[in-house]
Amino acid sequence: MATTSQPFKQFSCSSCDFVIDYHYKGRKPAFAKCILLHEDCFIMKDPFSTSGGFINVGGMCSLCGRNVCMSNDCSLFYTQRFCLNCAAENIQEFPLELQLEITQKLRTKDIS
Repeated sequence: MATTSQPFKQFSCSSCDFVIDYHYKGRKPAFAKCILLHEDCFIMKDPFSTSGGFINVGGMCSLCGRNVCMSNDCSLFYTQRFCLNCAAENIQEFPLELQLEITQKLRTKDIS
């Protein structure tokens, strides 16, 4: 269910240090007409847009429920949002091409 009770709330990624204020959580932000997202997202109004633009800053992992940002190092979307940890734990459930991508992301994350 969508919530909009306060003008600003704070989103914090459980995988990295990313923290930002957001305006809306859900699939259909009132300030972005004609938009229906595929998942519940944390949305902020685009400060540079005059026509109701928005920025998707994060979502929730469909398996563990943790908040994760849209960074390739923290999450991926394949029919649903997955944190990188849950994707790694369930790697055999993804198509081969995505398994290779997840493995590469994990290697890159370990190097950083």
